[in-house]
Amino acid sequence: MVAGTAGETQEPASFMREHTKRKFLPYAYLSPTLLLLAVLTVVPIVTVFLYSLFDNVIVNPNPPVFVGLENYEEVLTHRKFRAAVSNTLYFALASVIVHFIIGLSFALLLNSRLLSANVKAFFRVIYILPWVFTASIIAILWRLLMNPHGVINFVLLEVGLIPELLEWLSDRKLAIHSVTFINIWSGYPFYLVSFLAGLQGIPDDLYEAGRVDGANAWQLFWHITLPQLRPIIISLALLDFIWTIHQFTLVWMTTGGGRNTEVLSTYTYKAAFSSYDYSEASATAMVILAICTLVAIFYVRSQRMADE
Repeated sequence: MVAGTAGETQEPASFMREHTKRKFLPYAYLSPTLLLLAVLTVVPIVTVFLYSLFDNVIVNPNPPVFVGLENYEEVLTHRKFRAAVSNTLYFALASVIVHFIIGLSFALLLNSRLLSANVKAFFRVIYILPWVFTASIIAILWRLLMNPHGVINFVLLEVGLIPELLEWLSDRKLAIHSVTFINIWSGYPFYLVSFLAGLQGIPDDLYEAGRVDGANAWQLFWHITLPQLRPIIISLALLDFIWTIHQFTLVWMTTGGGRNTEVLSTYTYKAAFSSYDYSEASATAMVILAICTLVAIFYVRSQRMADE
């Protein structure tokens, strides 16, 4: 009886050990990745946050001084920072809206049955070209095109649309619009590819049922196409907004982030590496992180709703 009882006690104990081992085994496999993420993501974020609470950090010979939220107050009330926020919002929102319009329009065209397969293949190559180039190549290309003596001014002068040569990237009124246009041109293929995949996934039965009910082309688009593309639209808009806020290379290589094209990324870079004010740069970086985190929360919630 005693031996039997000991055996029965030993079996549940071994079962619990095996169950615990299986439960934590996936985390053991994930541990290298989790450790790498912590080193490359969590540690830098925490470090920058701590820098934002101090003065005299990194290159200053004086010892760091804890100032709390004073750096945030200084940044948020600074005129140049507010101008950078305004430019960034215009840059991001205009890019997202026009990306959506152009991307969806071209996707509808390429998904149309009015075009032959060869014509669609040709235009797919043409439309996708801006996505092939890197940001630095795009910046150099458009700097040459928008040069006062470049191709764009030459064509517009010949056609008679402008009375004189224009400084597209240095004029106070034109610079931010020109940079936004370049970003729109370089980013719409992402929408095009995503929308085209979404359109090809919509069942033809829905359109046939709509035609049987007497719906016209606009009603089919409004009541079938857009609702079916809604999860893709939300995801693309939120991701594009986050990416555009982070855009640095394009702005820096075209205008250098001048007064009229200063965005949050160039403002942060100048604060850190031109003024060597790493406390202010850290506070600005944390503000950008907060904005992107809020947008990311909406993105995750939209993905969960789409899955449900």
